[in-house]
Amino acid sequence: MRIDIITVLPELLKSPFDASILKRAIDKGLVEVHLHNLRDYTENNYNQVDDYQFGGGAGMVMMIEPIDKCISQLKSQRSYDEIIYMTPDGKTLNQKIANSLSLLENIIILCGHYKGVDQRVRDMFITKEISIGDYVLSGGELGAAVLCDTIIRLLPGVLNDETSALTDSFQDGLLAPPVYTRPAEYKGVKVPEVLLSGNFGKIEQWREEMAHERTQRLRPDLLE
Repeated sequence: MRIDIITVLPELLKSPFDASILKRAIDKGLVEVHLHNLRDYTENNYNQVDDYQFGGGAGMVMMIEPIDKCISQLKSQRSYDEIIYMTPDGKTLNQKIANSLSLLENIIILCGHYKGVDQRVRDMFITKEISIGDYVLSGGELGAAVLCDTIIRLLPGVLNDETSALTDSFQDGLLAPPVYTRPAEYKGVKVPEVLLSGNFGKIEQWREEMAHERTQRLRPDLLE
């Protein structure tokens, strides 16, 4: 998989890909992540990529021309399955979306900034708009990092145990059940006996029951 991220703050995105699971995935050649500084695509003497809104109003708007140039250059080199715009008014990211995107080959992620992008960018280039929650960030970079993490960890070979991702919360529409590790008793609090029984049929039944119980208690909306 190849992910191209268009941003005005590439330095903000370097750290998430330089550690842990994402770095290992890149080092193993399972994914390529390329950062593109939008200011490299403007002919403005001051590297300006934003301007005032037509009609007035507070906040600057990202201009269409540098975005067009960047996207057009990338598309001249390969085909893309999705061109994603990170925006608060996009569709809220969930596990189903992450699963779907992890099956693609090439995607572009455009990070919004300031008051957003010229609407013509959304109309002409964007194929999917994604939000990571009903709140506003200073820019789309952190959202793009979250999106990449949800996608990359699903790629075959990224996790040491590929079945781990399949048992995460939301994969089956439920929250994950409680998990425990050693010691079996700590300060008088014991691990549930069923997990120590070695009876895998009963263990799976317990986990399913606990998943339903936790979901009903913490996220009943998932069961609707």
